[in-house]
Amino acid sequence: MLEKHGIASDLLHGFDWSAWTSGTPTQRLQLLPAGQEHILLQENGKQRWLQVVAELSRAFALCAASDEATAIRDDVSFFQALLAALAKQTSSTSKTPEQLDAAIRQLVSKAITTEGQVIDVFTAAGLPKPDISILSDQFLAEVRGLKHRNVAPELLEKLLKDELKVRSKRNLVQSQVFSEKLKKALNAYHNRAITTAEVIEELIALAKELDAATKRGESLCLSDDEVAFNDALAANDSAAAAMGDAKLKVIAAELITQVKRSVSIDWTLREGARAKIRVMVKRILNKYGYPPDLQEEAVKTVLAQAELLCAQWV
Repeated sequence: MLEKHGIASDLLHGFDWSAWTSGTPTQRLQLLPAGQEHILLQENGKQRWLQVVAELSRAFALCAASDEATAIRDDVSFFQALLAALAKQTSSTSKTPEQLDAAIRQLVSKAITTEGQVIDVFTAAGLPKPDISILSDQFLAEVRGLKHRNVAPELLEKLLKDELKVRSKRNLVQSQVFSEKLKKALNAYHNRAITTAEVIEELIALAKELDAATKRGESLCLSDDEVAFNDALAANDSAAAAMGDAKLKVIAAELITQVKRSVSIDWTLREGARAKIRVMVKRILNKYGYPPDLQEEAVKTVLAQAELLCAQWV
């Protein structure tokens, strides 16, 4: 336990966290983004921190009744709070049982609660918690101006992943396209191919592009379902250019009408039902002159999109 405590303390060398025990709730809260910044500036700092604090937490639990554990209890509380803040920001972070246990202990700790409410990562960073309008210029400007620059990519990553998780339940193509763009930007950042400032700008640009995709549907007077099918039909750039927005809009509307009539609760499990819908989709594409050489892939995408929405339809 003491060995792991020493390693964690070394990772925070030069960072003063004494306010965790002596400061006001606001001062304790302000330590989290500052501590994250300190960890993120180090080589593989985040992964090293997640690992050592998980190991420390496991050892601490075994030694909790000892005088040595009592002496470092406040340090461990701060280390766990910092671990939970870092882990919470990345939706896809894989957590061990020990990390989850640490996160649970952190969430019930009075050290980061005020008036009985748990403070989330946005509040800790000094930002208002965003709703679906996360992509507003005002919010993104506040992210740009964060004092702790290395925290900004973490916040934007969480924001975008959470938003894409919502969209993945309704719009197959849109979620896949933007997930790939997000992955590419984050890989470049983690491989140090681009700087913190550059990845912040790339993620903000991606957020605005995601917002524009939503507004495009509104400007075409399309429902969410129609936007999803429209995106499925336009997934191939050549097909989108050949057909144009107006014709794709008409095809999407007819597809939704016809597919809704044909789906049943178990249609995805019955090959006969799938074949019937596949033929119907091809017939509609032929009717409107969808490029024949691109139809096979379009049918697959449309069926996958239909499967995504059929639970709501039936």
